[in-house]
Amino acid sequence: MPTRALPAGVAPLTATHRFPRHRRSVGRARTALRHQLAIWHIDDTELADSAVLLLSELTTNAVNAPTTPGREIGVRFELTGAALRLEVSDASDEQPMLRHAADDDESGRGLALVEALADGWGVEPRDTVGKVVWALLLLPEEGTP
Repeated sequence: MPTRALPAGVAPLTATHRFPRHRRSVGRARTALRHQLAIWHIDDTELADSAVLLLSELTTNAVNAPTTPGREIGVRFELTGAALRLEVSDASDEQPMLRHAADDDESGRGLALVEALADGWGVEPRDTVGKVVWALLLLPEEGTP
């Protein structure tokens, strides 16, 4: 079944969530995204699986970001006529860096996955403190297998 995108000229659809900065929040964010994709009738399995993996990596980075205890992370999904944008915000000013993990490293591959799977990604400062890391997935055109 093809992905259903918004008609041209229609305002983007958004969903926003806040989670405690805890490792369990990664799974909660994935669940929230899967639920939202179902509401938006995004039924392209490959797109949904990529989106969930991207969100998982971005959320893990936010949970692990150095900041004061008790801060929350924000997760935002935006659907436009052409793309799905995933955003994760945290209170850390430390910028994520794409690195090349060694074969025996237990971590450090998250942004390499984001780089490989996303059609675009980046980092923006928040209005207050911290940053927003985002990833973009282009939607297949209607009727494209």
